[in-house]
Amino acid sequence: MDGDLLAGGDLGRTPEPGARVSVGQSGITGSRGPDGPESPWARWGWAMAVVWLGFLFFPLLGVWQSDATAAAKVASYAAIAAFAALYVLGFSVWERHALAVLGAMAACMVATVPVLGIDALGMTPYVGAFSALQVPAPTWKWTTPVAAAIPVLSVFGTDDFPAFFFILVWPIVGGCTIVRVLTDAEKRASVTRGSLALVAERERVARDVHDVLGHSLTALSVKAELAARLIDLDPERAKAELVSIQETARQALAEVRSTVGGLRAANLDAEVTAAPLVLADAGIGTRVVGELADTDPRHRALLAWVLRESVTNVVRHSGARSVVIELGAHGMSVTDDGTGPTGTEGNGLRGMRERVQGAGGTLTVTPASPGTRVEVGLP
Repeated sequence: MDGDLLAGGDLGRTPEPGARVSVGQSGITGSRGPDGPESPWARWGWAMAVVWLGFLFFPLLGVWQSDATAAAKVASYAAIAAFAALYVLGFSVWERHALAVLGAMAACMVATVPVLGIDALGMTPYVGAFSALQVPAPTWKWTTPVAAAIPVLSVFGTDDFPAFFFILVWPIVGGCTIVRVLTDAEKRASVTRGSLALVAERERVARDVHDVLGHSLTALSVKAELAARLIDLDPERAKAELVSIQETARQALAEVRSTVGGLRAANLDAEVTAAPLVLADAGIGTRVVGELADTDPRHRALLAWVLRESVTNVVRHSGARSVVIELGAHGMSVTDDGTGPTGTEGNGLRGMRERVQGAGGTLTVTPASPGTRVEVGLP
């Protein structure tokens, strides 16, 4: 007999996706998840509990062999039957009332004492296992030791009470307690993993929105300034820039929506094509060294994000007149001839570094004499 003998099943098993493991209010029985079907354990756990009720044959045999009156025997049979029913229902439809079920089981066990005497302790393993597995926290932490201590009462009974009973009961209750402790730990770990995943997702969305808005708003600002300068000198060119501003604004809105929804994947080809246009609007020349085919397909989405943010930083902060974009098999670099790196690391650069490090690469920002060089190295 092992720790889950009386629990009825593989309680240490990780539930199926979509199944929820409830420890706080309903023991460790699986139940219906918010977005998934009911787990097999939640549906058939009661059936496994029924299997182990076969060991109640010994209390029933004890009642049959006793010298009690017929009425007392009938009452004892009824108490044992109620005990069995409570045990099964406590693992199924009454799991949310586990503490009350435990009390009723204990009452049924006591009700057999007038006929069985000290042999009524033979029902203790069921009480201990049910307490360890089903009673909600933190109550189970004191009900289980009490249940495990009940067999000690046998020392006040007859001398022929079997000593092996202790060897049977305490490992069962102890095993079920270990299952409960491990399940509680798994639940806490699951909650922690969920919290960390939520934080990571929030950071991802924040990075994506920052990159999308930073790039798009910078482009809009540059185009608006250009249109303002051209409105008197070249009205047609100014009109074209205003149309471009409208298109850029619509594209930025669509990108923000798709980014928040987790659907957007950056496109390196599109970014390499767009970068010279954005830089040209700011009066910055661009030279691209290398081809898209030179880059590793696995990292192109990452490089696209880095290129977008790097171009945004050049337009907003560098004061450069020219930029060189180099594409290679092991990464990419963006070098400008502006004022060089100054001040502390901002959100954009921090976001780029986190993205690159998450892919196992490195990002370095160094002076370019003059200007700044942002280099990404990837495995």
